Amino acid sequence: MDIYEFAFDIEKKSEMFYRDLAEKCNNNVLKKILNMLADEEIKHYNTIKSMKEEDNFSMKETDILKESKKVFSDLKDNIDINFNEDLPDLLQKAIDLELRSKSFYFEKAEEVSGKDQKIILLKLVDEEEKHYFLLENLVEFLSRPKLWVENAEFYHLDEY
Repeated sequence: MDIYEFAFDIEKKSEMFYRDLAEKCNNNVLKKILNMLADEEIKHYNTIKSMKEEDNFSMKETDILKESKKVFSDLKDNIDINFNEDLPDLLQKAIDLELRSKSFYFEKAEEVSGKDQKIILLKLVDEEEKHYFLLENLVEFLSRPKLWVENAEFYHLDEY
């Protein structure tokens, strides 16, 4: 399997994972976050497709953390969240997916000879890192929502 096919597979599986997880959520705010992540994976897929098919391609950085800050603000108003007991484990799987994707893109960035390809792959590393950071904050929020809100006032997402 070549780098593109493997990357396509990673992004498609990640998107499907987030969509499936969103379907299982009974909280609309959590669904929104998970669907945002799924949409991001589609953007990554399209970027990789452009990288494979075109000489001139680019990748626009996303504002997912900025957008997420608003969603976390909405989530604070919905602190008493009832969620499936599997949700923390499923979110951990999502974190693991993001870490594997990040590692894969970093490794491939070191292997490619084209400067443009290397730049795009490193941007994908950054994007996956944002997803990881978002998911870590989500897990932290779900494990202790009142403490997360009171102590941080959502500055967790400003660190990036």
